Amino acid sequence: MKILLIEDDRSAAEYVAKGLRESGHCVDHAADGAEGLTLALGSAYDVIVADRMLPHMDGLAVVQALRAQGVTAPILILSALAKVDDRVRGLRAGGDDYLTKPFAFSELLARIEVLQRRGTGTEPATRLRVADLEMDLLSRKVTRGGRPVELTAREFRLLEYLIRHTGQVVTRTMLLESVWDLHFDPQTNVIDVHVSRLRQALDRGAAQPLIHTVRGSGYVLELRD
Repeated sequence: MKILLIEDDRSAAEYVAKGLRESGHCVDHAADGAEGLTLALGSAYDVIVADRMLPHMDGLAVVQALRAQGVTAPILILSALAKVDDRVRGLRAGGDDYLTKPFAFSELLARIEVLQRRGTGTEPATRLRVADLEMDLLSRKVTRGGRPVELTAREFRLLEYLIRHTGQVVTRTMLLESVWDLHFDPQTNVIDVHVSRLRQALDRGAAQPLIHTVRGSGYVLELRD
């Protein structure tokens, strides 16, 4: 699921974004209302999570602007304002749900998943498959040809990202931003090391490799003849 988080509190944003990424979701973050509006209008998101009290542009104003522009993505409003009137104003502005602070991350995640199901009318996929490779997102188990594959948490996230982009060349920058949450290149071989370990774990006992290096570009996960 692709999620936009609009939150100006840095610690809260890092906490929520980290939890969502560990749950297997892709997260973009905006630190103020104006930036959030720009991101939401420039890309398609499955769910938007917006704080109500934001600099430069109030959260409710962001929601109203998005609805006026025809954005239909489900929106969850976060706010420390817990009165009934406050919640009503948030929902009438165009929000689909309203969660008061402080909140438990498990409840936030559950509400996001419910909104996503409402938006698509289907249950989110909990199993990913490519050839004889299968990943269960709920049990956090991976098998290839029925053989269990033991992975670290980081390797699991890396594999999930590659599977979700099967057949596409994934660049170093894409991996740094989506799997490591880094928006700069640390100039280390951390990606190469993790991809090498993941490749060894997946290919052990298999007839064909799944992860291929695209020289000068990155990596691609696919079954080749």
